[in-house]
Amino acid sequence: MKTCRRVFLLFLFVILCFGLFDQNGSISAEPAGGKDGKKIVFQWAFCALRKADTGSQISVIARDTAMKSGDQIKFFVRLENPSFLYLIYQNSLREMSVLFPYRFKQLESRDTMSGKHYIPDGNRWFELDEHTGQERFYLLASIQRLFDLEALINQYESADKAKKSELAEKITSEIRSLRKRHLKFKTYAEKPVAIIGNIRGAEQTEGVQSKDIADYAVEISTTTFFSRTYTIDHQPE
Repeated sequence: MKTCRRVFLLFLFVILCFGLFDQNGSISAEPAGGKDGKKIVFQWAFCALRKADTGSQISVIARDTAMKSGDQIKFFVRLENPSFLYLIYQNSLREMSVLFPYRFKQLESRDTMSGKHYIPDGNRWFELDEHTGQERFYLLASIQRLFDLEALINQYESADKAKKSELAEKITSEIRSLRKRHLKFKTYAEKPVAIIGNIRGAEQTEGVQSKDIADYAVEISTTTFFSRTYTIDHQPE
């Protein structure tokens, strides 16, 4: 009788041990990474309208470049997935302004961020004025709203002129800090949305100012965070 009891207890012990090992194995095999599968996907175009002897020419700005007073620029963005995108401009006098979104209140509603956005809207273009020097455009996209950055920009916009320089430095410092914190998310994919003619070159047309720059857009996709800075060497005409 004792022998049967020992065999039964041994058998029960083996079953319990097997069950524990199997449970541990299933836990360790659980996939890592985000569970919501959120991703940043947006269409983006940064175009320039440069003066030339043969007429104005439109080209895509993909990296740091030199431009002259009187040249014009325009941006296009379309968010494919719910996320938050910021376009911040710093001129050669170190003054800063937000080009997109037009108001941070827009970010409270996903609907106002969807669809196509032209900056500036319609057929208008920004024109480089007579103030030469380095100008920068900071493009940031994030799964989460960048509340700290927004707060600094709000302080800058409402501050006295004497305090703006210090706050501008805090804004650029916050942008650098965001990049450092998201270094592991630096990988991204970029592909043309459409190829129409010589999309990477320049073209000359009579109605070049009214051309839809969405035709030059690329699709950028990444996870969590994306940033890019364009530096313009603004030269005299």
